[in-house]
Amino acid sequence: MDWKDHIAIDTEVLAGKPVVRGTRLSVSLILGHLAQGWSIEDLLDSYPRLTEQGVRACLAYAQDILEQEIVFPMVS
Repeated sequence: MDWKDHIAIDTEVLAGKPVVRGTRLSVSLILGHLAQGWSIEDLLDSYPRLTEQGVRACLAYAQDILEQEIVFPMVS
């Protein structure tokens, strides 16, 4: 899946945060719900304009961003 078809970044929407295209739902909101244990069905029930492709695009976006980041070791 090409997340670019489903994720928009526009300075006029949520101060430029990445959102699911056609919504004001940020990628971070969707990822946060998934991290809290929400299922894709839970998300679709709670946000009627959201699609399964939109949720999967959020995951693909996060993967792409993390693959580009330089990770520094944690210092204890």
